Amino acid sequence: MHTIIISLILATLRQAAPILITAIGGMFSEVSGVVNIGLEGMMLMGAFASAVVSYYTGSWVIGLIGGAVAGGIMAFIHGVISIKYKGNQVVSGIAINLFASGFTVFMLRVLFQQSANTPIVTGAPMLFGFSVITYLIYILAIWANYFLYKTITGLRIRAVGEYPLAADTVGIDVYKIRYFGVTMSGVLAGIGGAYLAIGALSQFTKEMSAGRGFIALAALVFGKWKPKGVIFASLLFGFADAAQTLMQQYVTFIPPQFIQMTPYILTLLALAGVVGKAVAPSASGKPYDKNTI
Repeated sequence: MHTIIISLILATLRQAAPILITAIGGMFSEVSGVVNIGLEGMMLMGAFASAVVSYYTGSWVIGLIGGAVAGGIMAFIHGVISIKYKGNQVVSGIAINLFASGFTVFMLRVLFQQSANTPIVTGAPMLFGFSVITYLIYILAIWANYFLYKTITGLRIRAVGEYPLAADTVGIDVYKIRYFGVTMSGVLAGIGGAYLAIGALSQFTKEMSAGRGFIALAALVFGKWKPKGVIFASLLFGFADAAQTLMQQYVTFIPPQFIQMTPYILTLLALAGVVGKAVAPSASGKPYDKNTI
């Protein structure tokens, strides 16, 4: 029993890591005022890019950077559509998810002549049973809390997400801050994807994000757009994912398909409990145009 509990705790920390860093990324975007439904696609692009770069360079560090850059590029595109052209932010995010799903399969065929997975790539080293990327993710989560609440830039990000007109009046560049927030969301989501590809598996597989980007969105809402809340929510969803993995080993009388639904069921239940109670930043999802004021 003791061994099972320890295994569950360790697995929870591992499974929560990609959800956590992606949710933290989404928080940067939404706190600055831009809804980012495209976290799943950014995560998937980060996973693919990290694996490809790691494969061709033989360096997991460069692969990690590649994943972050790929996610950041996708987020910047989302930012241009949402901020410059005032496009529908939800539609833009969905388009990014669909693009990433098709693009990664297409490039698998182009680069590796197969549509399921890449060859084994150079993965990140392990330290005390965890990928070193896991430690980086939790450090970044702590940093995000400090950055948003203890720095001038963090204050500006929160200001443009709540009162963009007031922020603009005192000289804060609303557009610039929102671009930063959106791009940061993609960078962190890309790191989350890189964790899957070169931190956990040392290989990219088709659709390997497996809905974690959407679970990260749920963690963001459940955590009420606050770093500490997001950390707790991510650990909760990570626990559900870890539990279903262990249950498949020990609970053999329940079909595995039902057990695999556990994280998603918990996500729905968690959201059902906070819908109507969690209040997003007041300007989130609302394009800002200083020329029409």
